[in-house]
Amino acid sequence: MLNNFFKIAFRNLWKNKGFSFINIAGLAVGMASAILILLWIQNEMSHDKFYAKSDRIYTLNNRDKFNGELWAWNSTPKILAPTIKHEFPDVEEAVRYNDATFLFTVGEKHLNVAGGFSDSGFFRVFDFPFIKGNPNTALDKINSIVITEDLSKKLFGNDDALGKVIKIDSADYFTVTGVLKSLPNNTIFGFEYLLPWSYMKKIGWDDEYWGNNSVRSYVLLKPNVKQADFDRKIKNVTIDHTKNGEDPSTTQVFTQLFRDRWLYSKSVNGQYVGGRIETVKLFFIIAAFILLIACINFMNLSTARSEKRAKEVGIRKVAGAYKSSLVSQFIGESILLAFLAFLLAIIIVEISLPGFNHLVDKKLYIDFGNPSFWLFAIGFVVFTGVLAGSYPAFYLSSFKPVSVLKGTFKASHALVTPRKVLVVLQFTFAIALIICTIIVGRQINYAQARDAGYVRDKLVYTYIQGDVNRHYDLIRNDLLGSGAAVAVTKSMSPITQRWSDSWGWEWDGSTGADDKTDFVMMAADADFAKTMGIKLVEGRDIDVYKYATDSTAALLNESAVKIMRLKHPVGAVIKGQGVDWHVVGVMKDFIYESPYEKVNQLIVMGPKSWFNIIHFKLNPANSTEKNLKLAEGVFKKYNPQYPATFNFADEGYALKFQEEKRIGTLAALFAALTIFISCLGLFGLATYMAENRIKEIGVRKVLGASVASITTLLSKDFLKLVIISIVIATPVAWWAMYEWLSNYTYKIGIEWWVFIAAGLLSVAIALLTVSYQAIKAAIANPSKSLRTE
Repeated sequence: MLNNFFKIAFRNLWKNKGFSFINIAGLAVGMASAILILLWIQNEMSHDKFYAKSDRIYTLNNRDKFNGELWAWNSTPKILAPTIKHEFPDVEEAVRYNDATFLFTVGEKHLNVAGGFSDSGFFRVFDFPFIKGNPNTALDKINSIVITEDLSKKLFGNDDALGKVIKIDSADYFTVTGVLKSLPNNTIFGFEYLLPWSYMKKIGWDDEYWGNNSVRSYVLLKPNVKQADFDRKIKNVTIDHTKNGEDPSTTQVFTQLFRDRWLYSKSVNGQYVGGRIETVKLFFIIAAFILLIACINFMNLSTARSEKRAKEVGIRKVAGAYKSSLVSQFIGESILLAFLAFLLAIIIVEISLPGFNHLVDKKLYIDFGNPSFWLFAIGFVVFTGVLAGSYPAFYLSSFKPVSVLKGTFKASHALVTPRKVLVVLQFTFAIALIICTIIVGRQINYAQARDAGYVRDKLVYTYIQGDVNRHYDLIRNDLLGSGAAVAVTKSMSPITQRWSDSWGWEWDGSTGADDKTDFVMMAADADFAKTMGIKLVEGRDIDVYKYATDSTAALLNESAVKIMRLKHPVGAVIKGQGVDWHVVGVMKDFIYESPYEKVNQLIVMGPKSWFNIIHFKLNPANSTEKNLKLAEGVFKKYNPQYPATFNFADEGYALKFQEEKRIGTLAALFAALTIFISCLGLFGLATYMAENRIKEIGVRKVLGASVASITTLLSKDFLKLVIISIVIATPVAWWAMYEWLSNYTYKIGIEWWVFIAAGLLSVAIALLTVSYQAIKAAIANPSKSLRTE
């Protein structure tokens, strides 16, 4: 029986090689696309769920009202985690994490390495696998360090790193007490090493100020402790610890399951209700539709060939075959086809993965050694085979043997047939994707064309490390004197990033409500506006070299002046951070956060604040290479132990569009694949139609029909279906893009020409697909098709 099944299946495949190829190729491309997307979705959905105690690990968050809105954020005071651990018995462990970058020296090797600080219980909460060392005690001592396997190889090659000594920042020596396996790509952490929190306290980076929200805090709750109950207990912990102080807080504390943080990071009315999960859902829908479209191809081509298998069905029914056995035969054939397509799909995936990984910035792979993969593969093949083959199986098995064997069987020419509905569904999704791709691209271009408010060209920044701060004046003079730069300034953060904000500012005319107005903070010593190319609306730049009192000077942007309601901002005094700042200038608003959102109120403070970054504008009279070489020489002269690394502001600004560009590129890629799969099916249907109507075409040509009229005759039915698809896809795509654009403040309008362009493109593609077979049939010699008549 099984042998007979395979014989029939393979004979049909071989007999109709062209259709078999189109079926297998369409299914393979659809399956490969779905597998790639599902690999990405699996990676996103598994983010930080691999810890043994992941169901008990929570992130501590803050919630408070600012500018009339309830906000939530996950940066916390350094004192919060140890306080909660000490005061609440529901907590098994509480740890903090803070990013850090230090210079590592081992022998002649000098590397700037990104890592972090954490408490000694970090690895009791997050059980990253250790290659060497004891996770329970690895961070107990002040001069201990845990490094990853990758960093171990960079520093020590293939030698055992455990017990080795690393010099950090030309100051302290640390002993390697643990070596971790390289961190997986589905964790929110990205450190290459961890230092103990006790060392952070030693170098003066720790504090117990409840108003300084600057670190991430995590708690491991004891078994059977309910999140809602715990949240009620810790809700007022910050309020209670500040109510008798000089700066009482109204900030509430709550938890979020740590493994949910990656997907749910968007705060709405003080709750985390969205974020990356929306993109995951979107691409799951795309994967499902691409697979469905590939299956539709199979259905259409199988039912289109129904007349050629009608006699087979009739004879088998007369011979006693039951409908159930015929259904099993045809579904079995579709599963066999799906299996062959799956093998081809795996080859396509393996070839495509390097490029796809680069596109999505992941390290995705198929784990062939995992039994779960093979279970998924079997289920995926069977599901696809049944989905693709169920309709053709029931359709073919329903033929009446009397009609078939008498030759009176006719294919349906009804106005609405399942095949037409399926073709319309295919192209509806493809056209909707084309429209979405165009709109996403236009939104990105619109934001990129927005005036940033500062001049990014030739603007470079570097981090203040080692002796740079001590020799800053000499470095500044040498950068200007060597001709490498035309302007230099220090700042709190890169011009392209927001590192700090605060509330509680006061000014003449401020009210109690203004106390909860949040201001973004930056800092400058001199030539801030000049270096950045920012236009001053009023007043002057900060300049500590010319004005001794400018250590407490401040610049405001236009948004800050507006929200402060200052009629004469220059000369005004604003109070914050324990300092009375005098405003010396007003800057035109510039973009330092998202280019898709409005510019928030900003205060640039003088040197009484703190600095982390040096910005300098390269000399336009020299080449970039010459300027950087000169600058490198200056930094090497005054800070020889550290590598001179420079970052370009325009590259940092470009990163702001990275996520939207990725979505747009993926949408364009899968729109192209959807069109390809749909056109592959359309090509097969057109081929079959031309074969079936070959005698009709011959008769028409003998009677004088032109090639153009025959081509039009054969193409118009397909074009009607595409036009119907355009009509359906237009409102669907409009609604989807309206919802997507509603997430942005600075956005484009949805213009009518986008739908016209997408429609014309779809018609052109469909016409090209169908017309090849139509023209081929129209120019064929009618004597060949009519010679048997």
